[in-house]
Amino acid sequence: MISTTFKMMKSAGITALIILFAGMAVAQPGQKKMDRRNKAEAMKIGFITNKLSLTQDEAKKFWPVYNQFQDELSTLRQKRKGDRRGARQDFDQLSDKEVEKVVDDEILFRQNELDILKKYHAQFKQVLPIKKVAMLYQAEEDFKKELLRQLKDRRNAQVDWYLYNIKKRYGLQGL
Repeated sequence: MISTTFKMMKSAGITALIILFAGMAVAQPGQKKMDRRNKAEAMKIGFITNKLSLTQDEAKKFWPVYNQFQDELSTLRQKRKGDRRGARQDFDQLSDKEVEKVVDDEILFRQNELDILKKYHAQFKQVLPIKKVAMLYQAEEDFKKELLRQLKDRRNAQVDWYLYNIKKRYGLQGL
């Protein structure tokens, strides 16, 4: 009786582990992307905080406004991403009317993005001195450049590693 119960528990435990690991395997690609996004977001917060030299009082007022700003931009960009899925075809394959809609939608997106920036620019001026607002915009640009540089470095390292292994495999190390 005990051995039968033990076997059933063992079997159930193994089944649970298999389901758990399968779930983790399925969730990992999205999780990796989320982890990278969270890491980049944390880097951005640190970068901006450092560049602006925010006081505690400024930070307490600034970050809620900035987070709302980022949330609105993110929502707008997600909508755009969804809208553009169908328009990624070759423009030669689209009618003039369809191309016109794609271009008009892009102009509308950029206008909406600008409207959000103008709205929050006024709010940033209420919680930060104008010089720090200017430094914020510069810090955002500098952060984008730094992120792109790191991405380029990582890609170059991957290519170098790939070439190294090819050369090693075929005895071409001197090249």
